[in-house]
Amino acid sequence: METTLQRAMENKKMVEMIYMAKNGRLSQRIVRILQIKEEQIVAYCYSRRQVRTFRLENILAIHPVKKFQRKGA
Repeated sequence: METTLQRAMENKKMVEMIYMAKNGRLSQRIVRILQIKEEQIVAYCYSRRQVRTFRLENILAIHPVKKFQRKGA
């Protein structure tokens, strides 16, 4: 997973991830990785339209986005 995150950050590519919040709620998000830290990543979240921090241990799945289409477009 770290390789996918690193490559996405270096190439400024979007990734889609399944993320589990502290309360156990699952979400599917499209993000652009801005920074990778020891236990978390900082990314722009297209769902929330803001920069968010995600814990690496709570990322359940991640893969590159092939084609991105904004909601309402």
